[in-house]
Amino acid sequence: MSISKNLLSFFILGFLFSTGIYAQKKEPLKLWYKQPAQKWSAEALPIGNGRMGAMFFGGVNQEKIQFNEQSLWSGDNNWDGEYETGDHGFGSYRNFGEITIDFVNENKTTEYSRSLDISNGIHQTSFIQNGVQYKREAFASYPDQVIVFNYSSDKKKAFSGKISLTSAQGAISKASQKSISFEGEMPNKLKYAAVLSIKHNGGKIKVEGNSLVFENCNSLTLLLDARTNYKADFKTDWRGNNPMPLIEKELAAAQTKPYNTLRKNHLTDLSALLGRATIDIGTTSPDLLALPTDERLKHYAGKNTIVEKNNGSEKTQKLSEDPDLEETMFQYGRYLLASSSRPGGLPANLQGLWNDSNTPAWASDYHNNINLQMNYWAAESTNLSECQLPLIDFIVAAQESCRIATRKAFGENTRGWTARTSQSIFGGNGWDWNIPASAWYAQHVYEHWSFTQDNEYLKQTAYPIIKEICQYWEDNLKLMPDGSLMVPNGWSPEHGPREDGVMMDQQLVWDLFQNYLEVAKVLNIDLDYQIKVADMQMHLAPNKIGKWGQLQEWQEDRDDPNDEHRHTSHLFAVYPGRQISISKNPELAQAAILSLRSRSGNYGRNENTPFTAESTVGDSRRSWTWPWRAALWARLGEGERAGIMIRGLLTYNTLPNLFCNHPPFQMDGNFGIPAAMTEMLLQSHTDEIHLLPAIPNNWAAKGSFSGLRARGGYEVDCTWSDGKVSDYKIYSSKPNRVKVRVNGELKEVTTMVK
Repeated sequence: MSISKNLLSFFILGFLFSTGIYAQKKEPLKLWYKQPAQKWSAEALPIGNGRMGAMFFGGVNQEKIQFNEQSLWSGDNNWDGEYETGDHGFGSYRNFGEITIDFVNENKTTEYSRSLDISNGIHQTSFIQNGVQYKREAFASYPDQVIVFNYSSDKKKAFSGKISLTSAQGAISKASQKSISFEGEMPNKLKYAAVLSIKHNGGKIKVEGNSLVFENCNSLTLLLDARTNYKADFKTDWRGNNPMPLIEKELAAAQTKPYNTLRKNHLTDLSALLGRATIDIGTTSPDLLALPTDERLKHYAGKNTIVEKNNGSEKTQKLSEDPDLEETMFQYGRYLLASSSRPGGLPANLQGLWNDSNTPAWASDYHNNINLQMNYWAAESTNLSECQLPLIDFIVAAQESCRIATRKAFGENTRGWTARTSQSIFGGNGWDWNIPASAWYAQHVYEHWSFTQDNEYLKQTAYPIIKEICQYWEDNLKLMPDGSLMVPNGWSPEHGPREDGVMMDQQLVWDLFQNYLEVAKVLNIDLDYQIKVADMQMHLAPNKIGKWGQLQEWQEDRDDPNDEHRHTSHLFAVYPGRQISISKNPELAQAAILSLRSRSGNYGRNENTPFTAESTVGDSRRSWTWPWRAALWARLGEGERAGIMIRGLLTYNTLPNLFCNHPPFQMDGNFGIPAAMTEMLLQSHTDEIHLLPAIPNNWAAKGSFSGLRARGGYEVDCTWSDGKVSDYKIYSSKPNRVKVRVNGELKEVTTMVK
């Protein structure tokens, strides 16, 4: 009888493994290294709670922690396009400060490791020194609004040294028995403050000048809070209350909680948020998985080799397939967004919220001609919807400043608003006008509704924004002699002349009008204006196919087949727009393919050369170009080429800490790649859910995803084998009939309730 039971158990387990129902869980995704960081942008590791962030070097005898708070900006509410990034004018995002901990021990260390678990935001450093096992742990808590640092060891009295807190804006620190603090005022009258509180077990702490000295402590727990008096309100001149009272209140609340309680609160919050969506696109070899992240990145890029031992013999082998590293990039992008953009805060900027400079590249601002938008492409589709709310709040707050700037530039009677290319947190508009910027913002406002189906949000927030931007274009589209409507005096971003009817501008306004018509219909509102917008959309000058079969970038057929410019602006209608698709207008889709090949150095003089990451050269190798092109190829049904773009990003524009590099470092590539990978697995922009629309061969053998989102308020799980869907589930808040394309067949199914 017992033998029969064992056999039965064996067969049941075999069945469960074979069907994937009892799938083996992968290890948590971690970035880890065998040595401390030396370079801030390339090697230090980030944590953040959506408002504050910190970068860790993991030094042994000296721990340096650089930190930020996202509202510390110089500059003023400028509207005139001046791009002065100093104390006044447009301004810039600034470095808040640094914590330095000097430890007394200076002996050699062994078994050193530093890591960042991107499933829960826990940073760890561990090593053995003088026979003592040291462990340092840190996280940035959204629930408790503090950054927490814990220092422990396996022996008592192991910690002696000195703690300092330094302002990057010149404020003088003051030390008391239990904390170090500073507060000051920027030249633009923005007040700022930071407090670092210290709790210790055993030993003693004393004040030494502006620092704290600790002696023979068993453990240390540090809590950091930093704020400014910024308020996202034009009516109050962007200023609110003094920051110090709120800091003291938050720290007092956090200090009443044991370290483990703070840690549990953080894990409950962030792990649940990040755990909503997973992908499994393959299994990396154990030899490669055993390597630190920086070494794996070198192998992936073909810059390194590994010695593989087999039956006593050694074989040097180049290892380049690392699906788990690609999965890590997917989840790292989501981690970084959740760490730099949470409800109640500002949106992620060019560097997320991490910045160690008072003169950062491009002011670490909000660039609205691709970069800011790319930051949020993954928010809805990868199940981080609330992380997009700071962008929507930013748009709402900036409206009045943008209305004023728009009227001063385009006439006092102009309705609606648009923006210049660079924006600050004070309503500032810098550099050249990006005339369709507000239309692009409107897409994000619309997409939040499209994925959530939140009709109260639609009525109260989204619809008024979208309608007002339509009114701007009602007043500003140019009527041409042939009866068509064109966006006047446009500029395909950073490429070509200013002129009427630039294709990206036309596509953005088409998208705006389409989004308006959909939401107005849902609300059953403004029927006469619906007719007006539909008529304007119908008369927009259409996309054109040029002399070499390309999708034209301008009205004049001047595209160069050898042009490898970084921007692919005229392909907005493919992604993130939805005007062009393989199913609806295949001729335009084929023209888009030629244009994309051209920009990737695979047309013109290179028409007959292989399409590879290596052949994509020069200006096309940028942090954000690879994700956009990966998403474009996915929308065009080209999975292999989409996969090549992922390889290109990791090979040429990813730093050892997996930050993407323009160069210089900026984070849009990190934010964009999970969106592109989602488009390869799931699409929902053509009134149907399409499963596995564009997976490359190296993902095809076996895989799965769960928790990805589709427009219409759906959540999707899927497994596949040999490139074919083997099982899927579609969830919604109530049973619904939905069209789904599975293995080439269009079906209509009833959703499951979740």
